[in-house]
Amino acid sequence: MFTGIVTDVGEVIAVEPRGEGLRRLTVACSYPRESIAIGASIAHSGVCLTVVETGNAGNRTAISVDAAAETLRVTTARAWKVGTRLNLERALKIGDELGGHMVAGHADGIAELVARQDLTDMAKLTLRAPRELMRFIARKGSVALDGVSLTVNEVGDDTFSVLIIPHTLAVTTLGAARPGDAMNIEVDVMARHAARLLETR
Repeated sequence: MFTGIVTDVGEVIAVEPRGEGLRRLTVACSYPRESIAIGASIAHSGVCLTVVETGNAGNRTAISVDAAAETLRVTTARAWKVGTRLNLERALKIGDELGGHMVAGHADGIAELVARQDLTDMAKLTLRAPRELMRFIARKGSVALDGVSLTVNEVGDDTFSVLIIPHTLAVTTLGAARPGDAMNIEVDVMARHAARLLETR
């Protein structure tokens, strides 16, 4: 589990196709190499991936992860290439501060950024989500975009907006987001379970 509080922005430095639709990605980051165990879970722009190898990339740590065919099909991982910047978050430990909301790292789909409005002290992003996910998105509810925990500001028929403060713009990839960009979206896990309970009544 994660909280949607990004702790580093990594950069893809290698992409290697593997058999059975698998793709190995190597990402340079600032986490100390000795602190990352093989098998550790790290969220990459909202996608939980397992570390299979670590190394050095100059003065940075290199972590390698495998993205399976299903992950490539339903997330933006299929478009990641050398130079792509990714929001990173390490898995929660017992006793860690829960600063965002509970995030599983299992992206539900891809949202498209349709508008960006830069205001005096924040940016307003408007996104179009898959219609089947919109019923889980509520005003003042939580959503994770590219692994960033955010509060929903407004909700329309097939779009919603979020307000991003300067700090988040500075320390995540959202600062560079532009209309047309695709983002991994994970809806609030509590909303999804509540809807399922209602369906089974």
